[in-house]
Amino acid sequence: MGFRNSKIFLISVAGLSAAIFTPVFAAGGGGGGGGGGGNLSESAPSYDPAVEYQKGTAAFQAGNYAEAAKAFKRVVRAVPKNAQANYLLGASYMALSDFKKAKAPLTSAVRQDAKSVEARRDLGIVHARLGAPDKAGEQLVALKAMAAACGSGCADAAKLSDAIKQLDAAIGGGKAAAGAIAPTIQLAASQSADATYVTAVGLINEKRFDEAIIVLDRALWAAGPHPDVLTYLGFANRKLKKYDVAEGYYRAALAVAPNHRGAIEYYGELKLERGNVAGATAHLARLEAICGFGCAEADELRRWIKEAKASAS
Repeated sequence: MGFRNSKIFLISVAGLSAAIFTPVFAAGGGGGGGGGGGNLSESAPSYDPAVEYQKGTAAFQAGNYAEAAKAFKRVVRAVPKNAQANYLLGASYMALSDFKKAKAPLTSAVRQDAKSVEARRDLGIVHARLGAPDKAGEQLVALKAMAAACGSGCADAAKLSDAIKQLDAAIGGGKAAAGAIAPTIQLAASQSADATYVTAVGLINEKRFDEAIIVLDRALWAAGPHPDVLTYLGFANRKLKKYDVAEGYYRAALAVAPNHRGAIEYYGELKLERGNVAGATAHLARLEAICGFGCAEADELRRWIKEAKASAS
């Protein structure tokens, strides 16, 4: 699948929450086995999860952890598998000394992002505070394995070393340790998401997909579950043939914005790559219903569905 010329217009009101863009991707036909599966989301939450995320990060940085927890809880309700919101919800509860409530979102954060040093550290600390040293030890083992694989010269070496020391101390203190856990993560300003996003799009245009994913992950920390960022993460992962990961991002984008034309088109492309022409056709029908008099996304997907059918006949 190739690329077509693109223009990106970013209105910096609340970072990417006000972004308007013309997609950079051209749909493409594809082979491969398996079906994409799943229906498009037909309903969005009554609030904007990306806006709630910004409210949460503002409250978190101001030390108002009760308000931060309320906002991040709303984000998680809309996008349950968002690692960033789950982590920050757990960290907010830790700062409030509510370790029981912190456990579930931190567990989810580790499940969604197994390489998150902060999430593993804090989940281990929570287990220690709740009197479960064996569970805390599991996270300590994981962190030590990450440190061994990282080596002394990698970018996360110092962070991993510090996390291991903190978790060791928490296990030693156990359930008897008192007091809240002050957050140690530094969050980027929401305005930085715009520049990060543009950088990621440039990398995608250059087909540097692994690098784009790293940059887009940073954008998620700043912007929250914005459908544009999620869609681009889906595209970059799909180009690397990480189809299940890509599908997860497309689903997340459509959970936030069910009528997001880019996500619908590219999810349709994914289904074509997996040989699911019927699934792609359903996405085309959805685009035609949304676009009315037509749009580029529907035209592209229609063209590649036609080619896929021709190549199969």
